[in-house]
Amino acid sequence: MPGSTGIKAVKRPGTSVFYARGTVRGQRVYESTGTADPEQAKAYCALREAELWQSSVFGTKAAVPFPRAVTAFIQAHQPSEPDQKRLKALLLHFKTTTLDKIDQEALDRAYQVLLPANASNANKLRTVLAPLRAVLNHAAKRKWCDVPKFDIPVQPPSRVAFLRPDQATSLIQHAAPHLRPLLAFCLFTGARLSEALELQWEDVDLFAGRVVFRDTKNGRERHYDLPPAAIASLSAIPHRCGNVFLTREVRNKAGRVVIKAAAYHNNDRQAGGQIKTGWAIACRHAGLPGQWVEYKHRVTGKPKRRWTSEFTPHDMRHTWATWHYCLHKDLLLLRNEGGWQSVDQVEIYAHKMPDAYRPQIEAFLAGTPAGPVRKEA
Repeated sequence: MPGSTGIKAVKRPGTSVFYARGTVRGQRVYESTGTADPEQAKAYCALREAELWQSSVFGTKAAVPFPRAVTAFIQAHQPSEPDQKRLKALLLHFKTTTLDKIDQEALDRAYQVLLPANASNANKLRTVLAPLRAVLNHAAKRKWCDVPKFDIPVQPPSRVAFLRPDQATSLIQHAAPHLRPLLAFCLFTGARLSEALELQWEDVDLFAGRVVFRDTKNGRERHYDLPPAAIASLSAIPHRCGNVFLTREVRNKAGRVVIKAAAYHNNDRQAGGQIKTGWAIACRHAGLPGQWVEYKHRVTGKPKRRWTSEFTPHDMRHTWATWHYCLHKDLLLLRNEGGWQSVDQVEIYAHKMPDAYRPQIEAFLAGTPAGPVRKEA
């Protein structure tokens, strides 16, 4: 056909990567396939040729396949490892489906294929809809498709979860010794668990009573003035180099003190899983509400059970915000010290707490006998 010679994979001098070269309906193409594998390069050329054909006949919006949109999104946003896994599942499901075919009906089918039948709406939103919508919004800005319009799964009302000072004290006292400083620090400062675990000693000024959180969720550096109990708790940690909570001093077989990495699981900042086991044990021994959950081992299939608390590690941030508002009644101050971008976000965290608890909160933060600072026997 006039104006169409097709696209072929060719080698470029000085590189092992194949390039796609050719002309489709008058449009010239010379671009990297991103692979040195000849079969993958041929597949790329075939897909690119089909895309250009559809684009010339039906318009750009009908031509872009889902894999190209995902690749562009990953290159632009560099999503976390868990989000990349979700995108991979979407890729395996939609394959080369063009963006114009991904509508509400296609989304409903994705729910059925990718999730169990009893999946919660929260799971649908987090695992399927959120990553899919992010990719399509990115594509829409490049005029590859229309702005996605999907039904949002109805979410249950957010639960109100914060600790009273006596519960917080009991939680710290019943935690494993290596976990107590970390839990206390989160309750003293409102730090996210990831912020606390990534904190370096070079960002802690015990003399001035100040800490700097650098790698925050919104990317903004945050300075926080430490209460007396936080200074006392940090001062009790023997080492002064590296991570504050990811390293600790232990004695080897020869009796010498050495620095050792703490065994916190790295789950890429997801859901407090870094301290999942220690948190559950501390909550159970502290008498906090929870329940035993029956399940089967994923390998052996044998029945097992684990205790699950109604509280999560992130609830320590809710607790700090609630206490802060109980003491100061100032949402703007709370927004600034907590590192939120808007008062609306603050209102999600700062729950109403009776003023009768103010003396207990003040004692906790001051590190008086009523607070949680405790030395090992």
